[in-house]
Amino acid sequence: VQLVESGGGLVQPGGTLSVSCVASGSLFNFYSMGWYRQVPGKQRELVATWSNDGHTQYAESMEGRFTVSGDNAKSTIYLQMNNLKPEHTAVYYCYLRQGYLETYEYWGQGTQVTVSS
Repeated sequence: VQLVESGGGLVQPGGTLSVSCVASGSLFNFYSMGWYRQVPGKQRELVATWSNDGHTQYAESMEGRFTVSGDNAKSTIYLQMNNLKPEHTAVYYCYLRQGYLETYEYWGQGTQVTVSS
């Protein structure tokens, strides 16, 4: 399984940015995808998750500002980020988890999101 993120970049404070992640390869009938973010010197933290049965979940601090969605037919997950602040600057990583008796986890290469004027 390969994950390719896109859509990161520079945005001004208060702006909106969307990132996406496309999965390819051998996908199970059920899988979940999500986003983590990481800033230098800190641990990677969960942003939001989406599973291909439509269930979504957010880290408490992200809810209301970030919206996660997905397209099962395209094996793609999206993250829309609204009213961004400089503290949202981070590398955003996409992941995919699938498996039944054993869980397999895959990560994308990350996409940089910078919020700055």
